[in-house]
Amino acid sequence: MPFEIAATDSNSQARAGLLHTAHGSVPTPAYMPVATKGAVKTVSVPELEQMGANAIIANALHLYLRPGALNLQRAGGLHKFMLWNRTIFTDSGGFQIIRKKLNIKKNDDGLIFKDFFNGSIKHYTPELCMEMQHAIGSDVAMLLDDCPPFDAVPSKVKEALQQTLLWSKRGIQRGRELGLPQIFAIVQGGTDAALRRYCTEELEKLNPDGYGIGGLSIGEPKEVMIQTLTDTNHILPKEKVRYLMGVGSVKEMLDAISLGVDFFDSTFPTQCARHGTIFTSQGRLNMKGLKLEKEDRPLDENCDCETCKKYSRSYINHLLRESEMLGMRLTSIHNLSYVLGVIRKARAHILEGTFIQFKKSIQEGDITPS
Repeated sequence: MPFEIAATDSNSQARAGLLHTAHGSVPTPAYMPVATKGAVKTVSVPELEQMGANAIIANALHLYLRPGALNLQRAGGLHKFMLWNRTIFTDSGGFQIIRKKLNIKKNDDGLIFKDFFNGSIKHYTPELCMEMQHAIGSDVAMLLDDCPPFDAVPSKVKEALQQTLLWSKRGIQRGRELGLPQIFAIVQGGTDAALRRYCTEELEKLNPDGYGIGGLSIGEPKEVMIQTLTDTNHILPKEKVRYLMGVGSVKEMLDAISLGVDFFDSTFPTQCARHGTIFTSQGRLNMKGLKLEKEDRPLDENCDCETCKKYSRSYINHLLRESEMLGMRLTSIHNLSYVLGVIRKARAHILEGTFIQFKKSIQEGDITPS
């Protein structure tokens, strides 16, 4: 089995597992840094390895445009291209539909849009999506889905759901013809529990290797997200991976872990870092909004990342105020290290049977030392 559950928490639905891929086994719960175009912004592969990242996620649609399938195949796939020898998930690109500035249109055949770089018209089908992920060498490929905006009217949510099911059937057939090692389907349905159930039941007929939970954390109230996630997790097969897409807040990840989620990805930690919001064991720190010229201590005295080992708050504060790239790199390394460390601790506490106590130690969205 590609996924095995090692332990479950007696006081919640949290579980610790292992996802086995050709590029190693990923302990779960797991957070994946986002390498949309084949790189995590400002952070190198050795740094990702040093901080303990076991999997990253790239985006098939963006890589389709540049560098393209032929260049990736020539390089031997994305693993060799970016010198990353651990697990790679690839998102299909369906989420880009709700980004209005990209002006992506859709029909039963797939996505239609202008190339972001040269203006040529592109037709991105569910089959092409799988072919691209094959060229990338994905360990886990996501099926093309249609993600409606959080405020879409019911008729549009149903339309997106049907589109997702149609594309999933075509995509998984092509993906299996190509021999993709693992293929995940994405559950849609907005915040309607009945639609989520229907979507899940239809996707189960395709027997995917795991499930992405899409269409959440896109603007809906947090309590609505949690309720929808609760409704969805109850009907997903227990023996398969559950991947909540696009969530990277520590508090929300721990809430989702308690509901049985295994994987996460989000640009949130690195976006915050580049704008000066630092995650620490004492809460969040606004580096740009505070005067820290005399702060010679590290960002977080409880952190052993390379940034905290070597650099002071005063120096990083100065770099960020001067818009120096090094400041963005150092804060990104810290925030990613922090989030990865929290998720590792969550797994350890599930194995020890103390996850709920660990989760309750949240303060202002972050974790106190334990």
